[in-house]
Amino acid sequence: MLERILCLVIGYAFGLIQTGFIYGKMHGIDIREHGSGNSGATNTLRTLGTKAGFIVLFGDAIKCIVAIVITYFLFGKANPEYLFLYRMYTALGVILGHDFPFYLQFKGGKGIAATAGVIVSFGPVSFLIHILVFALVFLTTHYVSLGSILIYITFFVYVLVCGQTGNLDMRAGLDIPQAVMYEMYVVVLVMTVMAVWRHRANIKRLLTHSESKVYLSSRGKEKSGKKDNDDLV
Repeated sequence: MLERILCLVIGYAFGLIQTGFIYGKMHGIDIREHGSGNSGATNTLRTLGTKAGFIVLFGDAIKCIVAIVITYFLFGKANPEYLFLYRMYTALGVILGHDFPFYLQFKGGKGIAATAGVIVSFGPVSFLIHILVFALVFLTTHYVSLGSILIYITFFVYVLVCGQTGNLDMRAGLDIPQAVMYEMYVVVLVMTVMAVWRHRANIKRLLTHSESKVYLSSRGKEKSGKKDNDDLV
């Protein structure tokens, strides 16, 4: 139990590194005072441009990867059968810190960019599957919110299928207790439910066809003729 708590604490500490807020301050603005008021990657993209958005996205993903690596050496290396469980607790901590930073009045992002870090930590197959899902949805609809929600659902299904088929880890002989697997599924489910809840306003707009679209170029924005009203990551 202590290891789980420490994974959450370490993750939360790294989640407090608000890349969007820091990047905005480096450019003389408080990103929370622009656009939707969110400190995530999408609001940064809308406010400071595509390059800034991708920098923040990368930074938020990296902080999750670093936190996972640290908890791996602290706890997972000596207990390989708990490796993936500790990884999930760490990722949950990062997302909580990213979404609810205490020093920003608990107003952060929506955790999708940070989640990209744990997706990458599962290896190239995981990364490829999720990036294809997001790219397909985004390039056909230009709804970041829809792509973000589907990434989380895909991640939950991916972990569940890999866990139940014994393909979670390619190392031969690694025996993960079924109780540990079930606990991991619960943690991922909590992350998924939290992500959907954080996107509840976007879901309402998607259902009423009033959700704003996101374009990576000014040409796309000109074609849409609409203003964005909420950020998503």
